[in-house]
Amino acid sequence: MKKRQVHASVKDEKLIEKRRDQMIKGAVSLFKEKGFHRTTTRELAKEAGFSIGTLYEYIRTKEDVLYLVCDRIYDQVGERLQQELDMNRGCLKSLKSAIYYYFHVMDEMQDEVLVMYQEAKSLSKDALPYVLNKELQMVGMFERVIRNCVEYENLPVSEKEISLLAHNLFVQGQMWGFRRWALQKQFNLNEYIELQLEILLHGLMKGEKK
Repeated sequence: MKKRQVHASVKDEKLIEKRRDQMIKGAVSLFKEKGFHRTTTRELAKEAGFSIGTLYEYIRTKEDVLYLVCDRIYDQVGERLQQELDMNRGCLKSLKSAIYYYFHVMDEMQDEVLVMYQEAKSLSKDALPYVLNKELQMVGMFERVIRNCVEYENLPVSEKEISLLAHNLFVQGQMWGFRRWALQKQFNLNEYIELQLEILLHGLMKGEKK
């Protein structure tokens, strides 16, 4: 799917990037506190540190800001996963390392994950499929890591099971952000990861199918 173009009247690409970074940071804070619909563009401009007139030089609508927030979050997560995950190694140690890394990224981006989980539904019909497709691409990274592990360890796991495990893993990482109000009363991050690993690996090693 093609990336949606967000109109800017300014032509300086570096300045556009800088101003939109400021908008995104401000928007995450406001959307977390007030929600997308209750946040005004005037508040977005103030939180970003410039006037409402300046804001409209870089976007056309408030929904543009939400799109930029979601797009940037998935870009950041996807880039970090691509850099750190060893897609070609297939041992259990490599899979565990991938899971640890992903969950720690989700911990660092708790606020962003919470905003995206709560507000992505407010994206327009043309923007939402693009953002969701980026999510599926990241799920695909985990499918590949799990599949390599299954092949390397010669585990009796089907393609459907690999797909479901990848989706579960992806959501379990996000859950640390959007369910933190409950989870952090019971677990610290490493305890949470260890328990999720135990559940995941139990599913992979069921294996000893009779």
